[in-house]
Amino acid sequence: MEQNQTAPNDNLNNADNATAADAGDVMPSMEELLQAAERTAQEHYDAWMYAKAESENIRRRAAEDISKAQKFAVERFSNEVLAVKDSLEAGLAVETATVESFKSGMELTLKQLTSVFEKFNIAEINPVGEKLDPHRHQAISMVASELPANTVVSVMQKGYTLNDRVLRPALVLVSQGK
Repeated sequence: MEQNQTAPNDNLNNADNATAADAGDVMPSMEELLQAAERTAQEHYDAWMYAKAESENIRRRAAEDISKAQKFAVERFSNEVLAVKDSLEAGLAVETATVESFKSGMELTLKQLTSVFEKFNIAEINPVGEKLDPHRHQAISMVASELPANTVVSVMQKGYTLNDRVLRPALVLVSQGK
């Protein structure tokens, strides 16, 4: 019988020990909680520093790209205009040029330049007969004409647009009206 009496006490002691062990497993010590929190904080800090460095690199690369784009934006246009310059120089280098050959050379060079303008969306503003538009035209003088008032009578200097943005307004004479 003694064994039976000891057995229930052992069971109680074992149960108390198991409960204490379970409580120890469930409830970590304050030091362990602090270390876990510090590890998590360090991981978050490292991730934040990495993201900050990456955003600085992106900002720097973007600034370099913008600088290069501004610096070399006219490179394609410049290469096309160089061909026009070469044609002009070749025309001037001819020693036995006649008026007809000189004129035909200039016409070919003008066609070449017009082609470059078309390629880069540079368009003429030639507003004869149109109503004066102060955003696209600059009136130099008013002249007597049968046309309605503020109508462009003649163009003294053509204007130009680049992708519908005025590079230079056309210099025009406008009608005073009747």
